[in-house]
Amino acid sequence: MPKLQVDGKEVEVAQGATVMDAANRLGIYVPYFCYHKKLSIAANCRMCLVEVEKAPKPMPACATPVAEGMKVWTHSPAAKKAQNGVMEFLLINHPLDCPICDQGGECQLQDLAVGYGMSNSRYTEEKRVVLRKELGPLVAAEEMSRCIQCTRCVRFGQEIAGIMELGMAGRGENAEIVSFVGRAVESELSGNMIDLCPVGALTSEPFRYKARTWELTRRKSIAPHDSLGSNLVVQVKQNKVLRVLPLENEALNECWISDKDRFSYEGLNSPDRLARPMVKRNGRWEEADWEQAFDAVIDGLKGQDFGVLASPHAALEELFLAGKLGPADFRLRHADFSGDGKRAGIPWLGMPIAEVQNLDRVLVAGSFLRKDAPLLAHRLRQAAKRGAKVHMLHSVDEDWLMPVASRTIVRPSEIARSVSSFVDALKGGKNAAVLLGNFAQQHPQAAAIHAAAQALADATGAKLGFLGEAANSVGGYLAGLPTANVDAILQKKAFVLLNVEPELDCADPQKTLAALKQGFVVSLTSWKHSLDVADVLLPIAPFTESSGTFVNTEGRVQSFQATVNALGEARPGWKVLRVLGSLLNLPGFELNSLEEVRSACLKGADVASRLSNRINLAVEQGNPVSGIQRIADVPIYFADPLARRSPPLQKTRDARPPRAWMNSRLLARLGVAAGQPVAVNGVKIAAALDDKLPDDCVRIAAAHPSTAPIGPMFGTLALEKVAVGRAA
Repeated sequence: MPKLQVDGKEVEVAQGATVMDAANRLGIYVPYFCYHKKLSIAANCRMCLVEVEKAPKPMPACATPVAEGMKVWTHSPAAKKAQNGVMEFLLINHPLDCPICDQGGECQLQDLAVGYGMSNSRYTEEKRVVLRKELGPLVAAEEMSRCIQCTRCVRFGQEIAGIMELGMAGRGENAEIVSFVGRAVESELSGNMIDLCPVGALTSEPFRYKARTWELTRRKSIAPHDSLGSNLVVQVKQNKVLRVLPLENEALNECWISDKDRFSYEGLNSPDRLARPMVKRNGRWEEADWEQAFDAVIDGLKGQDFGVLASPHAALEELFLAGKLGPADFRLRHADFSGDGKRAGIPWLGMPIAEVQNLDRVLVAGSFLRKDAPLLAHRLRQAAKRGAKVHMLHSVDEDWLMPVASRTIVRPSEIARSVSSFVDALKGGKNAAVLLGNFAQQHPQAAAIHAAAQALADATGAKLGFLGEAANSVGGYLAGLPTANVDAILQKKAFVLLNVEPELDCADPQKTLAALKQGFVVSLTSWKHSLDVADVLLPIAPFTESSGTFVNTEGRVQSFQATVNALGEARPGWKVLRVLGSLLNLPGFELNSLEEVRSACLKGADVASRLSNRINLAVEQGNPVSGIQRIADVPIYFADPLARRSPPLQKTRDARPPRAWMNSRLLARLGVAAGQPVAVNGVKIAAALDDKLPDDCVRIAAAHPSTAPIGPMFGTLALEKVAVGRAA
């Protein structure tokens, strides 16, 4: 390990480290724009020029490797002159719009110009103008004249998101950042480019011109969507959430967040927010006060054998109290409950999240990886780039934007029997894993897939893990659920729904709605929905207006606090459940604070001791299935109620109306061309071509209003051509 001196201070760094690394280790600040600790070295801004002993000219600290005995000065007259010169060049063409620039107050160029810029410019010619770029509904590129060509956004796409969506075109003063012709920025991680931009060239389209950074208060929170539990900074002005940014946590989300975590807050102010309790009287909905609403609830539930359906996105404390109300389950999209009572503990990732990128042999079975878990996909992408062998077992051949060693694409009914074929692929790895995704967990043969994956892991010395479906997929088990499975609960005559939209959140929407219509339904929700099946709507606060706890897929317990006051008369879900349980005279509801509820749930136990992916079940191959099988994904921006209501997310490519994807052989059999309508279980939907799909399979997304009438997420479909009427 070489030793060197930086500004007279001696430091020892690893072989191959740069001068920037050495300076950072000593806490010495070196100005920069293009450098970023998570990206490759570009050395194209030259702002980090420093003086190196015996070097004929200033050297870029980010790209200069250290050497034994090297002496570096970061703020010597020579270094300062070089840095000042670079700043002058950067400002030659930069527009003088700081007073109205929406990046003002958090602009790296503005900050450094104070310390390294001149009081006036020697450049009197016209400044160059770069036209705006259309990058889609999330990232705005309205003032590209501000761009200083640091290429952070370009490198992010290539190295982190896995897809080069932006590039540099032209040379000299004609150089500019462009997207590919006719393409928007569509990666599920694209919003991170906004954070990376050191000037105001790339900004948040939804947040643009909403507030100045110094007007915002900043509060820590936890992402309520996927199972990663990304750490967030929620920024608030006048009791309204205006922006969500990542809070750096190397063990979880590093310095990134997914677009769903970043932009879903726009759904908080949806027109269908529920601000007051509502009661259905004589078939008509009427607003009520809380006392009247609870009276109606007690009248409907008292003496009834009711069950509880809870969202896996609900807080731990809410799930715990929901389980005490009556038979309850949170596995709404699961189709197989034969593994109940046969697991040794709570299903989880099987390793710390940070360890995923250190795997060298991986089988990912049944996962729409990029959309279900964007930042876990990023971790696997980094592992694959370093040489890890990633194998895919799925019913859809998706582009995971990473090197994939093998792809086994089979019909849904063949996944369980295909798991054992990966023994040779996983053997020989020092750090191997079998990871089961949402599709595998929701599968009608989920227990058989679990048992087969366990046998494969045992045979190869690999770890077995579940990627996790939602923010509290682990927390739901920790809260004591399920106390009954969804199928058993739907046999009841009365129901309590906790943050559930049954037509979109359940494995079989039609079966669920039919059961609910036969009974009395109380819905604890933040939105006005399910008006045709519910009898009482009780407004509960979303995660920004309430406090609670999420337990992520690695079993990490993370609590969060409310960031704004609740809307109208909405109340935290745990408080509503506590009152409801007390009014029903049920035991276990004598808890007066959120902390008491959390303590009662966790009981001081070590969460790690309750995590286990072992299942006591013999390996089964599953029975062959004939007919046309459905492959149902849950679109990333339809997976939960908040994301569904975010206008910018609903304008993205991932939120387009679902189509019936099938291969050319099935299209030919039906006599249908791509774009023409087909009837799927009587529901009219446009056909689309995907020749990578297995034979006799149709991919149709679930969790969407247009496809909810089709029925179960898995199983066989009745498929026929729809006659296209002739124009008059």
